Amino acid sequence: MKRVYLKTANINYHSLIRKFISMIFLVLIIISCSKKNDTEPLKISQEIKELIYFKGNESASTVLINSQGGPGYQLDEHIVNLFFQNYNTDDVLMANVHQAQTKNLVPFTNNNITLEQAINFDGESVESLFKVINFFKEQGRTVYVLGVSFGAFLTQELIAKHGINVADKYLIITGRLDINDIIWQAALEGKNSRFQNGTTPIIIPGIEDNIMERNTMKLFAGIAKNRYTERLNSINDLSNIMYVFGTQDQAVGRLTAEEIHFLQSKNATVISGNGNHDETSNNLTVDAIKDFFGIAPK
Repeated sequence: MKRVYLKTANINYHSLIRKFISMIFLVLIIISCSKKNDTEPLKISQEIKELIYFKGNESASTVLINSQGGPGYQLDEHIVNLFFQNYNTDDVLMANVHQAQTKNLVPFTNNNITLEQAINFDGESVESLFKVINFFKEQGRTVYVLGVSFGAFLTQELIAKHGINVADKYLIITGRLDINDIIWQAALEGKNSRFQNGTTPIIIPGIEDNIMERNTMKLFAGIAKNRYTERLNSINDLSNIMYVFGTQDQAVGRLTAEEIHFLQSKNATVISGNGNHDETSNNLTVDAIKDFFGIAPK
């Protein structure tokens, strides 16, 4: 009986040794795979590449997402190329995101779109912007958003729909929170407008002849009609927003005292310049990107 007992114990001992060695081997494999994943460079999926024009290191820790102005017919590559000419971009990736009309222009070329369709197209543009931002955030990167002119309105809608923490910071330039109703209503009718001295809205007589122009004007109307002092009011802290406007902005008008108070009451940084629409974006963007995003010019 003792010999049988000793033999059984010996067998169990060797079985435990084999199991222990197997466990050690499995742990080593897991650690090895983990280290491989940790050091593997970040990549951009093909799905995201189809939504953007980008330049820079695909594995950069900082991503600057641009929501372009317009609304334009084509995805603006120049803004990305210009950025890389003027800034230190060793660890920065910049991407400009497609909008509905730059992704597929066909619906805008033959028929007049309705306000409801314009709102839906604007919604597609916002969701594309969100999809791209969220992709990079889920990779653990720092994501900054730059929204200029029409892109400013899309950026505001992004925040209203998906929250202030979608990206790390937002630089909004030459937009409006609550543009005068007469302006977006005129755009809906195909009428051009301007602001005299940045404050007084003036509707220019006549209807735009070009159907694509009329349709892109409707895209503007579909999003500019929103009241962002209301849509953003539930967000207590807007400290990760810098808002830049021109006091002589002829395109969308200057921010009103009420709009400025709203932003400042929620800790947003508000910067004003004396220029018009284009002068403001051309002259103040460089310093704003440096001061707010910490991306220095060359």
